[in-house]
Amino acid sequence: MKPIRKILVPTDFSEHSALALNYAVDIARRYEAAITLLHVYPVVNYAAAEGFALYTPEQLANLISQLTTQLRAIEDDARKGGAGQISSLMEQGDAYQEILEQAPGYDMIVMGTHGRTGLKHALMGSVAEKIVRTSPCPVLTVRSH
Repeated sequence: MKPIRKILVPTDFSEHSALALNYAVDIARRYEAAITLLHVYPVVNYAAAEGFALYTPEQLANLISQLTTQLRAIEDDARKGGAGQISSLMEQGDAYQEILEQAPGYDMIVMGTHGRTGLKHALMGSVAEKIVRTSPCPVLTVRSH
């Protein structure tokens, strides 16, 4: 088995992501591994009378500031839980593509799954499911109770 030294933890700030981070922190403590939190936010635009418009630079800066604050809070929680090395990344784009792009630099991905079934799953798909099928490294998915 390849040693676990670097763990990627995608987060959408949900309960599912928080539970996955708890698992990642436990694994990181046991293997003295580093954790990187990854938040991917979508290309931001909004509907206007003339079509779609991108956020203004001020709106985008405000969004990034809020997301950074949330990531820092999660980093602090992970440190309190015993994670030694923790950092974070923020990317803009499609969550599946961005996670997959980062994956080759990590020994493991730990991520939450929303547990959608039926029509919701068919319509929305599952980022976690796609990552499990295509990731170059092992993926631990954590479903909340």
